[in-house]
Amino acid sequence: MKLNRVAIIGVGLIGASFGLALKERGLADEIYGFGRNEDNLKKAKARGIIDAYSTDITKVCDSADLVVLATPVGVFVEIAREISPFLKKGSIVIDVGSVKGRLVYELESIMPEGVHYVGTHPIAGSDKSGIEYARPDLFKDARCIITPTEKTDPESLSFILELWKDFGCNVELIDPMKHDEVYGAVSHLPHIIAYCLVNTIGQIDSEYIRYAGQGFKDTTRIALSSPELWRDIVVYNRDNLLKLLEVFEKNIEELKRLLEEASSEEIKELFTKAQELRRRLK
Repeated sequence: MKLNRVAIIGVGLIGASFGLALKERGLADEIYGFGRNEDNLKKAKARGIIDAYSTDITKVCDSADLVVLATPVGVFVEIAREISPFLKKGSIVIDVGSVKGRLVYELESIMPEGVHYVGTHPIAGSDKSGIEYARPDLFKDARCIITPTEKTDPESLSFILELWKDFGCNVELIDPMKHDEVYGAVSHLPHIIAYCLVNTIGQIDSEYIRYAGQGFKDTTRIALSSPELWRDIVVYNRDNLLKLLEVFEKNIEELKRLLEEASSEEIKELFTKAQELRRRLK
C-alpha cells in the first residue's frame, strides 16, 4: 500500500505526526508539506518530517496520491476549492478534523470526478501543538473514527482504513452526523466548559489562579488548546452544542437548587451518579 507522493496541508502536531508515521513505516516515497509559516516548514524538513515544501498549495497537491487536510477545520472548504482543479484522478483526500457532520458532505461535493474524499478523525490530539511535540507513535492505540457516506468510494475507504490500522489505531466507522453528536458531548462540550471555568476564575479574581492545585490543572488542561482550532470546531458543531449546553445548564440549575436547600444527601447522590459513570471510562 505504498504511496508515491503525499501532501500534508498543515504541518502541526497531527499533520507532522502523520508524516512521521508514514516515514517510520516506509509507506510514502515523498512527503510534501504546506503551511502558512515557512519557518515551521523549514523545521519540519530539517527534522525529516517532510521531504520538501512549498508555500504554493497547488504545487504541493499536484501529483499527490494522498492529500491530508490537517489545518483548522474552518479553512477546509476554502482549501478544498483551491486545490480541487489540481488533484489527479485516483487520488484520495482525507481530513483529520474533529468535526464531521455537514462538513463531510460539503467536502465530498467539492471533489472533482475521479478524486475520492474520506473523512477521518484520529482521537490523538493534545493541548500541546506544533511539530516539536510530533511523534510517529502518536496514533498508537488511539481510536480513529472514519465517517463514510453512501457516496464514499469503497476501495479508497478500505485503503484509508488499513492505513490508520497500520498506524496502530483502533478504527471505527460512524455516520458523519452521529459523529458530531457523540464528540459534541464527549469532546467539544468539555472544551467549552474548560474555557468558561478558567474565564470564571478570571472574572472573580485573576490572582486566584496562582493558588490552583492539580485538580484545577487536570480539569482545565484542555483550555490550553488552540483557540483558533476550537473556535472553528464549536462553530461548525453549534447546533449540537446548543442542545448539549441546555442539558448542562439544567444540571447546573439542579445543583444550585440543592445547594440553596442544603440537601446534602441529594448532592451526594448526584455526585455518586457521576462518579459511577466516570468509572466506566478506562
